[in-house]
Amino acid sequence: MDAGGCGVPRTWGALIRAAHELGLRMRDLQSIVLTHGHFDHVGFAERAVEELGVPVFVHAGDRELAAHPYRYRREHTPFVYPLLYPRSLAPVVGMVRAGALSVKGVTAVSELAGSGMLDLPGRPEVVFTPGHTFGHCGLLLRDHETLLSGDAIVTLDPYKGIPGAQIVAGAATADSAQALASLDVIAATGARVLLPGHGEPWLDGAEAAVASARAIGRS
Repeated sequence: MDAGGCGVPRTWGALIRAAHELGLRMRDLQSIVLTHGHFDHVGFAERAVEELGVPVFVHAGDRELAAHPYRYRREHTPFVYPLLYPRSLAPVVGMVRAGALSVKGVTAVSELAGSGMLDLPGRPEVVFTPGHTFGHCGLLLRDHETLLSGDAIVTLDPYKGIPGAQIVAGAATADSAQALASLDVIAATGARVLLPGHGEPWLDGAEAAVASARAIGRS
């Protein structure tokens, strides 16, 4: 069993429940692959290392960020977004209640290459999609036509509370122009399903998701 991210600390319980529903145990967890190093994706990674001894993989571009998940580059201050987008309050409050303000960085990490197939169950392929962070990567499960897109493209921007396939607002994105350019890579996967870091699964294909994100643009 592998995870494509570690959410926030209290999602540890959700992982235990998911494993149980699949007939698995936590000791079956073989590795963790982080799409990027933001606090809401590093979440329980350090706990998994300490309690389960699993390796954590992250791209070299986000290694420092994974160790210090609150020290990230962004284009705009996040503090004005609740005023501009009141619907953002609910997802933000939800993350805070789930421990978003108490995430420990993870330093015992292995380097994730920017491309290629991983020797892990499901044979995921790394898809390098920088912009949200400089080391952001997605994971393509080609046999399932599914892309774990992380925050390269989401279906709910937590900083705006607005649904729809889009890139994340500049409140948490390092380089929106680069993030928009990485949409070409997402479209090229040909994935039928996208599993984003925020929002519901996207079932209408990568090309349609990319068209939506381009139409919404940066914010």
